[in-house]
Amino acid sequence: MRELVYYVAVSLDGYIAGPDGQFDAFAPEGDHMSALLERFPDAVPTTIAEQLGIDQSAGGFSTVLMGWNTYAVGLPAGMDSPYHHLEQIVFSRTQQTEAENLRVTAEDPVRTVQELRGQPGGDIWLCGGGHLASQLLCEIDRVVLKRNPVVFGAGIPLFAATEYEPTQFEHLETTAYDSGVIVSELVKRSA
Repeated sequence: MRELVYYVAVSLDGYIAGPDGQFDAFAPEGDHMSALLERFPDAVPTTIAEQLGIDQSAGGFSTVLMGWNTYAVGLPAGMDSPYHHLEQIVFSRTQQTEAENLRVTAEDPVRTVQELRGQPGGDIWLCGGGHLASQLLCEIDRVVLKRNPVVFGAGIPLFAATEYEPTQFEHLETTAYDSGVIVSELVKRSA
């Protein structure tokens, strides 16, 4: 069955972006990058992967989910279809756009994920943001955190503040890199 994987960079204080949505303080270079590119080549925007000669066919994702604010980060750079090698679903109640292999929807994210699980394909990548992650908490199978050695102090949290039942995850693996980035993988605890 297709898994929903929340694969995201996060600060030491639990933010996926700073107060103004900035994420440029996350380490774009370092010894962690080769391992991440080998394991998650499909999590690189398509155009950038092509420029760097990254083969994305070995990746395990076939769909990426984003909230509008996460999607909109690439718009100033002309990236209206950032991951066009994947099925892209952007959740928004107010915004609309058209681009290659991209669908903007106001549908319920939980229902959308449940429908995707019933379709053939690879895993589903939850790219961000924190509000969408909170809505999908009950559906997340795996979390892969790229903890960066930076503190924002405020910003967009890993999960938006809302009321939900505590959800337990079990540690699978953690790798610390000389760059200061620590990659941890957790899976949802079985009931």
